[in-house]
Formats: sequence, C-alpha cells, structure tokens
Amino acid sequence: MYIYNVTVNIEASIHDEWLTWIKEHIPQVLATGKFEKATLTKVLVEEDMGAVTYSIQYRSYSREALDAYYKEDADTLRTEGLKKFADKMLSFRTELQIIDEYTVNFK
Repeated sequence: MYIYNVTVNIEASIHDEWLTWIKEHIPQVLATGKFEKATLTKVLVEEDMGAVTYSIQYRSYSREALDAYYKEDADTLRTEGLKKFADKMLSFRTELQIIDEYTVNFK
C-alpha cells in the first residue's frame, strides 16, 4: 500500500477558510476511487510567521491506482486550491510505501 502525503503550510489570514475548504476537498479526492481513506492531521510545530501546517495522508490501493490519480485527477484537483488560495499556502507532496503495520492490544 502507498500513502500520498500532502503537507500544506497555511497563512493565518486564510486558515479558517482553508480548513473548511480542505474538509470538502478531501472527499472529492476520495471520490476519484484511487484511495481507500484519508487522514487530516495538524503538524505540531511553532511557526514564527503565524502560519499553520497540516498533513493530509491519502492511502492508495496500489501503485497503479496512485499513478492513475496523477494521470487522471491530480492536475484538476490541485488547480482549485491554487486558484482559491494562491500565494497564501505552500504545499509539497511525498509518497510513502507501507512496509509493515503493527498494533498493540492491551487487555
């Protein structure tokens, strides 16, 4: 399984608007059928400039599904955020491959 991670740094002046928007955007990405789920997290780091950083982790079904997302959907979905928030957000993307997962059950 692969994780498509998008890290976004948001200026404080648009934070609330962006947070509302991303909560609508994530279901649109999932609706492409290329991912099984997504997790929205806040990065816990002090920002000198008053910005806030988030990470959205999309779990893809396979390498092929992730490649299909890039080819068929990514440009269209990215453009919406760029138009809306322009230079008030900075984002970068990384891919992660899950090797093993572990859980602990305390009884």
